[in-house]
Amino acid sequence: MYAPCVLYTDRRLRARPPMLKKYLIALLRRLEPSPPAPVPPVPPAPVRYYSDAAELEGLVDNLDFYQPVYHPWLDPAAPFQRYGALGAAHALGSPDRYYVLLTLLEQALSLEGDVWECGVYKGGTARMIAAFLEDRGSPKRLLLFDTFAGMPATDPSRDWHKQGDFDDTSLDAVREFVGFPERCDYYPGQFPSTFAGLERRAIAFAHIDADIYRSITDCLEFIWPRLAVGGCVVFDDYGFPTCPGARRAVDDFFAGSIFRPLVLPTGQAIAFKSIPAPLRD
Repeated sequence: MYAPCVLYTDRRLRARPPMLKKYLIALLRRLEPSPPAPVPPVPPAPVRYYSDAAELEGLVDNLDFYQPVYHPWLDPAAPFQRYGALGAAHALGSPDRYYVLLTLLEQALSLEGDVWECGVYKGGTARMIAAFLEDRGSPKRLLLFDTFAGMPATDPSRDWHKQGDFDDTSLDAVREFVGFPERCDYYPGQFPSTFAGLERRAIAFAHIDADIYRSITDCLEFIWPRLAVGGCVVFDDYGFPTCPGARRAVDDFFAGSIFRPLVLPTGQAIAFKSIPAPLRD
């Protein structure tokens, strides 16, 4: 607030004796407030989810995995962790997403039909699923659909990804990595042409990780009518901002129907076929 006063007084003192002018200017500038000392940042208080965690010790198992609610995928000893480790080097997911995927797959083992994965990339989750089915002694086959050469043509009005994304893969490399040749069937090419000849196949569980609008729509239009009652479809990339077409495809497909996808905080969404009803009347 003193700076304008100093400037004004400087001009008025030009005609004054030099010593008086110097003295008055120094006096006025001493009245100027010094800049405030920087306030040291206050460190945030440590997060405490519970008023007295000691009271819960011995009452709640694995209390360290409550952050703030139970996260079973944090347990390094959880059975599903072994499957995640098998495919993690070639997958783009995370432990919480693998947990969802394999837990829902286990629920589908008693249903009629096989397991489908649309969007395989390098085979990370395919290897997890194949090993899981093998360890459970399931007779289900794993059908794997992908171009195995990168993303097909995309719609720039709906999709962020571009044609050719994820092209650092191949059918031969995926076959070698996934293993279990007696269980896995491969269908290289683009949806929906790669579904030709499979019209009579039943599906117990489907994992759709296709990223873009047209591909996910093509998958749903073929898979949903053939999905067993009690089965579900897991959409890997529904909630990620780099896959806006994935979310829009799912929302458009189920719009006006009796089925509602369940959106998870993992970025996934799930659609359960709870009754043998058509998608729409």
